[in-house]
Amino acid sequence: MTVTSTSTSRDPRPRAGTAAYRRTVTALVAAAVATFAQLWSVQPILPAIAEGFGASAGQAALTVSLATGGLAGCTLLWSGIADRVGRARVITLSLLLAILLGAAAPLATELWVLLLLRTLQGASLGGVSAAAVAYLAEEIHPADAPRATGLYIAGNPLGGMAGRLLAGFAADLGGWQWGVAANTLLGLVSLAVFVLVLPRRRGTVSPARSSGGPAEPGMGQRLRAALTTRGLPALYAQALLLMGAFMAVYNVLGFRLTDAPFGLSQAVASLLFLSYTAGMLGSGMAGSATLRWGRYGVLTTATLMLFLGLGGLFTTSVVFLLATLLVLTFAFFCAHATASAWVGSQAVTGRAQATALYTLAYYLGASLFGWLGGVVYDAVGWNGTVALALTLTALAGLIALRLRRLPAPDRA
Repeated sequence: MTVTSTSTSRDPRPRAGTAAYRRTVTALVAAAVATFAQLWSVQPILPAIAEGFGASAGQAALTVSLATGGLAGCTLLWSGIADRVGRARVITLSLLLAILLGAAAPLATELWVLLLLRTLQGASLGGVSAAAVAYLAEEIHPADAPRATGLYIAGNPLGGMAGRLLAGFAADLGGWQWGVAANTLLGLVSLAVFVLVLPRRRGTVSPARSSGGPAEPGMGQRLRAALTTRGLPALYAQALLLMGAFMAVYNVLGFRLTDAPFGLSQAVASLLFLSYTAGMLGSGMAGSATLRWGRYGVLTTATLMLFLGLGGLFTTSVVFLLATLLVLTFAFFCAHATASAWVGSQAVTGRAQATALYTLAYYLGASLFGWLGGVVYDAVGWNGTVALALTLTALAGLIALRLRRLPAPDRA
């Protein structure tokens, strides 16, 4: 005999297969494309930026690290704003501000000006990362929210790959300025898709409010819950360390490919960012995989695959390097989609704050270890950067042991 919860069966939120579900996911994927195309637009053209400003690899990498740092530093602020004015409005405002700053970036004639604009642009993009996963958790039926989250996360590598390829080819034509400008235009188009496609909210409210439950707790209480709920700190650590490992190698990949023994051109080197197609696949498969093998099983397997993929980066073969990039990119985004969806379901009180803290840890890892990867590359070369990434991944796997028997949260 099957017992169906009354609250679940009467839940008015859209299910997978409905038009509202498809439009919501499409809109959020467009927001992800706009965010990550702009955020990572400078990564494949760091050698061109270094040459244009007479900077080192570590200094050029700051154009990525400061943007991700600005994003990380503003996620909690954006989450509080989203609680007040609505998550869809925050995503729209966030993208609009980022596009305006992106339009100004190609005009920078000094490195410090470019770094300032990139920091502000990253801070603006924090609104999307702070609100998107929480929006899906609230607006999509709970049974289908993990799948919708996985599809949204798949928009991250889609935007990242499109932005990197676009920047690489545009920079070959007109310098790094063209690379940044091309991604600003892509962000504008994606924002238009988000605004036009997202269904108008039907007044969905939380189960507690719809049944006359207690009022929403204050910001301090929500933040405290996000910091102390069992399992959440370990999930934040996954974001910090796995993203740190991923960005440490990707930030200096352009230098590796344009230096000996490869000696590729900027445009050809950017083609290796097609490995992000594997990230889209990994993100999209994560939701279905967790239903079959459980979140911990998927997270652990993905972390092990990431470790093995990083180990293959010591190669001097372009073909084998591409193969290992496909493995590690698939594994990273599978782990990220699993962990971020886990945060959304594990947080009972302060879901927006928990999502923001996960995002903060994610981009703090990108900022800190992405920059450190460039410093290590300047000091000891590519093998040192790969060793750093392997260490971070191993540490993430050890911390994940705390999630082995994590019970579902009490939602009474």
